Amino acid sequence: MADSSGPGVNGPKLGRALILIGPPGAGKGTQARSIAKLLGVPHISTGDMFRELIGRGAPLGEQARPFMERGELVPDQIVLGIVEERISRSDCANGFILDGFPRTVPQAEKFDEIVRSRHLREPFVMHFVVDKQQLVRRLTGRRTCSVGGEIYNIYDHPPKVPGRCDNDGGELIQRPDDREEIITGRLSTYEARTRVLVDYYRRKGTLVDLDGMAPPADVTAHLLDALMQAQ
Repeated sequence: MADSSGPGVNGPKLGRALILIGPPGAGKGTQARSIAKLLGVPHISTGDMFRELIGRGAPLGEQARPFMERGELVPDQIVLGIVEERISRSDCANGFILDGFPRTVPQAEKFDEIVRSRHLREPFVMHFVVDKQQLVRRLTGRRTCSVGGEIYNIYDHPPKVPGRCDNDGGELIQRPDDREEIITGRLSTYEARTRVLVDYYRRKGTLVDLDGMAPPADVTAHLLDALMQAQ
């Protein structure tokens, strides 16, 4: 499961939900893992949670499987249930990072209700802006370590040994939803439904745009700076 936590460092303290918004392949997962480790808060990826549930043959995972395989959004009632249960755990008391949720305005509105009911600060939102052609390149080239979850790209960030993770030698796999025919559907779904979240959060004054085309280290620095200014 994509949860990571550890000691924070001197700098911004989260104390709220940090929501990362952007199309598939924008770098949200990479940044979420880095920021979660730096700030000592959990990284919660709904996609990773569902893939774990599917791998275990759990009922909730089986409900989500056909939607994910088609590159469609998992129905709200399934997603909201797993998210609300996860953020109720004690390790989320000092904040958490949401990667892949919310993806629709109704999900965002429901999450706002959950936040208020738990007397949490209003979520802070980072919007990753990335060129569409670069997204396709990132997604078709993406490979994930089957052991530690590290992410590579066969075009831009290849492993030293083809097909093997530099850290632990784990097999690098391509996610089923990173096939080109699925990517087209995922990007169309994003443009049609998820993109309106940008307008929703921008109107609320809680959204900051990030250049997702910048080197990962620069994106991390800009993200941390935005968090610092929002304290």
